[in-house]
Amino acid sequence: MILDRLGKELLFFDGGMGTLLQAEGLKPGELPETWNITHAEIVTGIHKKYIEAGSDIILTNTFGANALKFHDGSMSLKEIVEKAVGHVKRAAGLADVDREVYTALDIGPTGKLLKPMGDLDFEEAYEAFKEVVIYGEEAGADLIHIETMSDTYELKAAVLAAKENTSLPVFVTTIFDERAKLLTGADVPSVTALLEGLRVDALGINCGLGPEQMMPILEQILRYSSLPVIVKPNAGLPKQVNGKTVYDVLPEAFASTMQEIVRKGAVVIGGCCGTTPDHIRAMTGLCRGMEPVALKPKEWTVVSSYGQAVFLGEGSKIIGERINPTGKKKFKQALKEHDMDYILKEGITQQDKGAHILDVNVGLPDIDEAAMMKEVVTELQSVTSLPLQIDTVDVKAMETALRIYNGKPMVNSVSGKQESMDAVFPLIQKYGGVVIGLALDEDGIPPTADGRVKVARRIIEEAGKYGIQKKDIVIDVLAMTISSEPEGAKVTLEALKKVREGLGVNTVLGVSNISFGLPSRPVVNANFYTMAMFNGLSAGIINPSSEDMMKSYYAYHALMNLDKNCETYISQYAQMAAPAQAAPSAGQSMLLDTAIEKGLKEEAHHITSGLVKDRKPLDIINEFLIPALDKVGKGFENGTVFLPQLLMSAEAAKASFAILKDAFASDGEVEEKKEKIVLATVKGDIHDIGKNIVKVLLENYGFDVIDLGKDVAPELIVDTVLKKDVRLVGLSALMTTTVVSMEETIKQLRKQAPSCRVMVGGAVLNQEYADMIGADFYGRDAMQSVYYAQELLQGK
Repeated sequence: MILDRLGKELLFFDGGMGTLLQAEGLKPGELPETWNITHAEIVTGIHKKYIEAGSDIILTNTFGANALKFHDGSMSLKEIVEKAVGHVKRAAGLADVDREVYTALDIGPTGKLLKPMGDLDFEEAYEAFKEVVIYGEEAGADLIHIETMSDTYELKAAVLAAKENTSLPVFVTTIFDERAKLLTGADVPSVTALLEGLRVDALGINCGLGPEQMMPILEQILRYSSLPVIVKPNAGLPKQVNGKTVYDVLPEAFASTMQEIVRKGAVVIGGCCGTTPDHIRAMTGLCRGMEPVALKPKEWTVVSSYGQAVFLGEGSKIIGERINPTGKKKFKQALKEHDMDYILKEGITQQDKGAHILDVNVGLPDIDEAAMMKEVVTELQSVTSLPLQIDTVDVKAMETALRIYNGKPMVNSVSGKQESMDAVFPLIQKYGGVVIGLALDEDGIPPTADGRVKVARRIIEEAGKYGIQKKDIVIDVLAMTISSEPEGAKVTLEALKKVREGLGVNTVLGVSNISFGLPSRPVVNANFYTMAMFNGLSAGIINPSSEDMMKSYYAYHALMNLDKNCETYISQYAQMAAPAQAAPSAGQSMLLDTAIEKGLKEEAHHITSGLVKDRKPLDIINEFLIPALDKVGKGFENGTVFLPQLLMSAEAAKASFAILKDAFASDGEVEEKKEKIVLATVKGDIHDIGKNIVKVLLENYGFDVIDLGKDVAPELIVDTVLKKDVRLVGLSALMTTTVVSMEETIKQLRKQAPSCRVMVGGAVLNQEYADMIGADFYGRDAMQSVYYAQELLQGK
């Protein structure tokens, strides 16, 4: 079994498939997976060449094989998968080698964005992957390799489908850009935390970059991952030579860099786009026999969202407590009335005030807690990139949230009661998470510090039976109110120190519990908070809008040299010595800016309804909406705003535009004429993620987008341009095999509509490649496309 060898010896994947099929006659627009049936000998022959070149793991020709792509019944998805697995098995039998060859069921992305960013439901994606993995295991695959994933949410759906429906090992590689980010914003630590939490067997990077460009990302993966690491680069950058796609890294240079990649710590290596049997032969010839770097467990305690990771350990982190009905009348009312905007604003406010993690508790009598938890978690993750703490005693609500959460959450909580551990630990084992262990058991809360440490030790030991490591456990030694427990604070502080130093795990406290029943509670809370941090508090559950608590937080970190050169403290409080600035008088317009920037659709709709009573629609657009979108766009370009936030801001602007459109009609004001732009995913390519993102943004910047969809023939694009008198076309392609369709489309446009400009984008493209196929502009991301359209069509 491959797991017996994984990490103990170097293993080799194969290389690219698409470009080799093109060389054999695969036509533009033809789906490579169909060749499993129509050209079986060619597919088998390619597998055989890779086996003879030294590959131990051969990917089935099923990268795009799922029900979302093969749904018209013309070819059976089951037959495609069965044939694909069979071709690898047959190739292994025909190859002249004396070693074991593993068949890896290849799973690529669906080509769609999941809700709330796109239109594909999480469970729909899950079902699409589920069908394929079941067919793959039945056909005899030895492992599942999920690759080229650019969205952690889709990635989670694929991993769960594989883990829940097969017994096969699961390998995963994602596609990072040169900034070490996924398309939807995830960085290396957050991807690693998610995948380790889901208990995949190996993880790494593939596609998008050549071997040299992958080096810095590999170093990050190795820093954070305790799992075996996979690296599968492209053969450098693609070029067009005599109408064919070629890559600029030759086999010998590829092999040399892969040798260095092994020295750094990768234990499974192979190739992606542009690599051939010659690349793999050179790589295996140089690297086989190398001693793999021994795996070293990493002890990071990490919680993550789709866009960022929060590390517990050094200093203390803030868990915002405001999304919780306990003692909060307005929040209770918001839950009962389903006032989602109020809840989202609480989250946004806490993020702005300095929270690192947001606690989410929606438990109230007469509320379907599981349904409400699912909705609140989903909506919160659309407007904030902060990790969430799922806070519930309802096991159904807990699992519902864990399943759809996009990242590795904190989970509040489990206790030392056997019943609690039996219910919660299987969920953490399955979905991943950093679980809070409460220092209480069947006998209640121990009155002494040693008693609480004993309960904590029991929780840690029981968690270990489920494979949950100490790094994924955070202990709450519980803060008892000193008004009824005079020794409560002293016991808590002593227990904190013993758990942190003696047991070696991180700690958390609901800080404000200490002062119930006392006057001037903020004074007690803030002083206790400082004492708790000094005694080892890793994270405090506090109200980040409390000035007293935040002063305690910033001062402590400055005093303990956890704030380099007191930079954070100075940035927070230096302005207090400066003369007070007059508050902006923009009133609702300032609120509209905020609503759009934060992606609050209902709020944007409501505020705009008020503004149009005394402001011209065009003024509102030019003075408030466009500047807000520009601010978010610049944040996206700078890496401080992530794709989900960018799209939610666009949705909020759309809600505002809907009101303004009616206002234009009612007062007779003429809306500015919109320039038309044609967008299309080229012939043969059915991945429309990038195109759809660009569409949303262009529409919000006032352009009239004619979306021709995906798998669009060059003739239809040209015909639309001529009929609609369009001056700009945007073309998208994700697959190497369909870039030829993009080039053909550009050629036809140049011939029949020479004045029309063409911008291109997609994972397989770069500036040099775009130049070679005759494009006028290469959009590295969606905002770049907007800026080009503004410059070309609006003179901005």
